[in-house]
Amino acid sequence: MKLQNIVTQVKGTFSELDCTGGGVIIYKQGQTVLEEYFGVQGRQKDAMRVGPHTLFHLASVRKTYVGFAVAYAIYHNYIASIDDKLSDYLKDEKVFADVSIRHLLTHTHGLRLQNEKVMKEFKAGYNWAYRDINVELLAKVIFKVTGKTIAEIVNEQIFQTLSFTETNWFSEKWEQHVEVIHNDSPFWYKSDVCDGSKMNMYSSLRELAKWGQVLLDKGRMNGKQMIPEEIIQLMTTIQSPISKPKNLPTNGFFWFVQPQQREGNTELSPVLPQGSFQLLGYTSVAILVIPNKNITAVRGFNSFGSPKGFDYIKDIHDFGSTVYQSIL
Repeated sequence: MKLQNIVTQVKGTFSELDCTGGGVIIYKQGQTVLEEYFGVQGRQKDAMRVGPHTLFHLASVRKTYVGFAVAYAIYHNYIASIDDKLSDYLKDEKVFADVSIRHLLTHTHGLRLQNEKVMKEFKAGYNWAYRDINVELLAKVIFKVTGKTIAEIVNEQIFQTLSFTETNWFSEKWEQHVEVIHNDSPFWYKSDVCDGSKMNMYSSLRELAKWGQVLLDKGRMNGKQMIPEEIIQLMTTIQSPISKPKNLPTNGFFWFVQPQQREGNTELSPVLPQGSFQLLGYTSVAILVIPNKNITAVRGFNSFGSPKGFDYIKDIHDFGSTVYQSIL
């Protein structure tokens, strides 16, 4: 294994981003083969060094937990089918008419929020666009059908079950939290609402990697079935509607999933085998699972978006390719 190639790639990304620290963890067959941290948690003079204790802002990587809550609701028949219409659960607005739960989960819903009003961008199922309104709508559906928030479901079914103590939605920052680095206004994704619908989720890289390994192992940990395999299957297999153009990204429950035929735009490196799945956040935190080779990889930074000229698709492709080729 050429593990130093992975460290070099991740540190190369670190040098290009506007951030102060980062880290990377690689599992092979459930064993840690690489764990390295570098830099500090923020720009303060007394900023703590990044380490196993550091909690990284997950940004869109949090959607793995949002997707779990939806899969949980389907598995337990709170939601009858992934193809149920959104209007079956929320007020039947005309703009929801052709939108299903599947469309919300796979970024094919065609909705966007403009001036606090839900607008229609394209016919559901026939295009692809990354809009966070899908999380807000799914949060409302989950609460309506289960009587619980996304955060409550995730806490009961994942955090307590797997003894996770370093992953959650937070209303205030602790000393373990990274500072999300930005160059404009004093802004980070902060909210007093911790119901799972907002972008205020943090995790240690260790727990993020453990979660990825649980998904790879189809819900098992230490030889015991901790989460129903059917839930994991729903989350991590392709759920995109067949009407979607083939050259656009393919998703499970938010996860980008490698299809059999690799063509067009995707967040996954083309060298990764079919069935690999990945999520990437605006802070450049990423989690990659390669079931075919029993590899789980996570990386973390504290950037806020990408600097001008930075090609994040090329970068995440390089990360996936380097992990795959170095471990093999």
